[in-house]
Amino acid sequence: MAAEYYWCLEHKTVETREGCKALNRLGPYPSREEAAQAMEKVAQRNEQWDAEDERWD
Repeated sequence: MAAEYYWCLEHKTVETREGCKALNRLGPYPSREEAAQAMEKVAQRNEQWDAEDERWD
């Protein structure tokens, strides 16, 4: 099985499968680096959706 990494919302750190429960994390990501950038990606997607979704105007 390939390694999976998660971003822990509680501890604000990258964790492996053995980390916190799924409720408190984002992922899986294929690399530690991608997991570390999880919140940046969330912010980018939120901005994009806010700009494109007419329901938010």
